[in-house]
Amino acid sequence: MTESPGPRKEPEPADLPGLLDLEVGKVANGGFCVARHEGRVVFVRHALPGERVRARVTERTKNFLRADAVEILSASPDRVQAPCPFAGPGRCGGCDWQHASLPAQRRLKAAVVEEQLERVAGIKREVTVEEVPFPEGTGDTEVRPGPGLGWRTRVQFAVAGTTGERRTRSHDFAAVDGTIGLRRHRSHDIEPIDECLIAHPGVEEMGIERKRWPGATSVEGIVSATTGDRVVSLKGRRNARVPRLDVPVRLVRKGAPQQGPVPYVREEVSGRLFQVSGSGFWQVHPGAARLLAEAVLDALAPRPGEIAVDLYCGAGLFTAHLAERVGPEGLVVGVESDGQAVRDAKHNLRDLPQAAVERGQVEEVLPTLEFGVAAGTERTQAKRGGGHHRGSRVRGADLVVLDPPRAGAGREVVERIAALATRKIAYVSCDPATLARDLAYFGERGWTLESFRAFDAFPMTQHVECLATLVRG
Repeated sequence: MTESPGPRKEPEPADLPGLLDLEVGKVANGGFCVARHEGRVVFVRHALPGERVRARVTERTKNFLRADAVEILSASPDRVQAPCPFAGPGRCGGCDWQHASLPAQRRLKAAVVEEQLERVAGIKREVTVEEVPFPEGTGDTEVRPGPGLGWRTRVQFAVAGTTGERRTRSHDFAAVDGTIGLRRHRSHDIEPIDECLIAHPGVEEMGIERKRWPGATSVEGIVSATTGDRVVSLKGRRNARVPRLDVPVRLVRKGAPQQGPVPYVREEVSGRLFQVSGSGFWQVHPGAARLLAEAVLDALAPRPGEIAVDLYCGAGLFTAHLAERVGPEGLVVGVESDGQAVRDAKHNLRDLPQAAVERGQVEEVLPTLEFGVAAGTERTQAKRGGGHHRGSRVRGADLVVLDPPRAGAGREVVERIAALATRKIAYVSCDPATLARDLAYFGERGWTLESFRAFDAFPMTQHVECLATLVRG
């Protein structure tokens, strides 16, 4: 069962039945479990399947209730003490499963993925969520976090008191202007914190949460686990004050003119350095980029001389790995809409002449791509729009990989990919619901699921990274 992603309704207290004693059922997509009260579905946070809980209703809609388990009447054997003092009912919304053991978290995520695949795409598949190991060496820090902790290399904090957010009461802090915190679940309210346990030690070393940021609306701490590079991205008023942090960092003021190159971090994957500027997209778990790149290569098995397309390519992670495999007689074309990411990708691929990057929306670029062999050579090339005036023309690509945002690719893009690809498609996704929807679209176009893997790239949260490999049926 999937909970509705709609906007939060703020009901009057009289609308709510208060405390409910519930028998908790199966897990639902979104970090909830499902219970029922007088026939109505209740999505319960901070509970586990099989538990009996006393839950406080937090929201009422026409079709269901939301609630937080505030008392555990009969606990699951998978329940553990949440390691973070800011986790729990009504507190920080950054994590969903701190009250579950790590093996239990992975089973819960696997159950969600299986349910989405079967219900939405009609695919019955047993799923195992794999651990994402930390790579050897984590930059300039020697701190090793506990299991499931210290993995998030990019953390976006909210700032209280700048844009009229309601300030929250905390056991340890008074939320005053410039106080750093994280949003509560489905709320604009800020929970002030002085430490985030899932943040990478390199983020925590900056001391962001222990400073005041008057005039800011958000502050993002970014660290490379492999090189130790640090960037802080600040959003807010022009006169927002930047406190003195505990370690040297480079600063990006979002929305303000940038003098000189945009500060970046360098990420090392399989011996290759990738430049990622500002708040550009990169996998947040230190081990995820390498693991996913290797998984995509294993799934697609690129051959020398093949043509591949990397959609939503970001800084060029998959583009580079595919280009190395197809070799100088092959071709890889990355497609990305963000201008800074395109500049990063071109920089990162500068030593691979068989790799190219096209800027634009995927749905607009795909129909214009043509591939061919240039006249008088054996070199594959790509062009947009006008096509190849000399040499042979080929419309298809042997391989396509896509890693879209949580909204997924959608029917139009799926149909374009299904017509373009000839051998295999690798679909990387962090949202099981939109992935399952798009797999159903691929099925309508004659593509079938060959293999499926899932990775616990976001421990303590509901999120899971998936890789679906498709072939023509």
